[in-house]
Amino acid sequence: MNYIGSKYSLLDFLSTSIEKVTQIENVQNLVFADLFAGTGIVGATFKKKGYTVISNDIQHYSYVLNKHNIENNEELIIDFVEHLNSLEGIEGFIYKNYCLGSGSGRNYFTDYNGKKCDAIRTEIERLYKNNEITENIYYYYLASLINSIDKLANTASVYGSFLKHIKKSAQKKLELKLLPIIKSDQAGKVYNRNINDLIREIKGDILYLDPPYNARQYCANYHLLETISKYDTPNIKGKTGLRDYTIQKSLYCSKKTAEATFEDIIQKANFKYIFVSYNNEGLISLDNIKEIISKYGEYQVFTQEYRRFKADKEENRTHKATFTTEYLHCLIKPI
Repeated sequence: MNYIGSKYSLLDFLSTSIEKVTQIENVQNLVFADLFAGTGIVGATFKKKGYTVISNDIQHYSYVLNKHNIENNEELIIDFVEHLNSLEGIEGFIYKNYCLGSGSGRNYFTDYNGKKCDAIRTEIERLYKNNEITENIYYYYLASLINSIDKLANTASVYGSFLKHIKKSAQKKLELKLLPIIKSDQAGKVYNRNINDLIREIKGDILYLDPPYNARQYCANYHLLETISKYDTPNIKGKTGLRDYTIQKSLYCSKKTAEATFEDIIQKANFKYIFVSYNNEGLISLDNIKEIISKYGEYQVFTQEYRRFKADKEENRTHKATFTTEYLHCLIKPI
């Protein structure tokens, strides 16, 4: 997924820096925690390396993606994929509220894809509630649906707005394509919690933190994926059909609360190694991050220049710079 803050292009930098600091050779039975998981690319990378991974994100669609990526460890029976892809579309919540043909005024998906998404999402839920599929397969199918439908969204990468005309990639017909399974002997665990609450209850060896950097709330930018994930027919409002996200607002997206909330995690974390991704345009200054982290142990920092996140070419936004600098702050904590 083309996701704000994705670390896909920085995986080599992150892995090399973390390995340089920890100098761990045998990762068996070691715990790696990725607690602002997003699409889960970092946690999945360290799962492949052999770590037991703890994953968390307050967004439900992220929880679903990571339930599959982290907790599904072996091949699963996929008897219903052909059945799901053969379903006729239905006029469900997505079609009625986010497709132009319904009269909603919103143009997030073609009418076909909105109806097809409703049909597949409804059937996945029915199969699970009737015990025709296991929990593992439920999250496998649901994560795959979220990934598949996201590729067909008629947006400039995020769901803060839709495009007036259906772009070429959004014209393709929805087909449920299964995500890969990362095989592992280690049983990971995924949470859908507020990180500042969860941090008091877990422990491990390496903690990776990738908090929001600015005032942009993920729950608003990806509200439609949240609705497909939960399929809870929420009350929506406005031109974009936004769901209420009050309880998911991040304190890291406010200059007034970001520093204190960040320090609370660092202080409470029961991990020897803590790594924090934060770029040079964040709400918390680099000096303040260094000051906070240095209170609790040995501090180091690594940097990498990279191309900033951009929506696709149909979105006409200008940026001050094409590149930004990623800082990976490191704390070796005496615990």
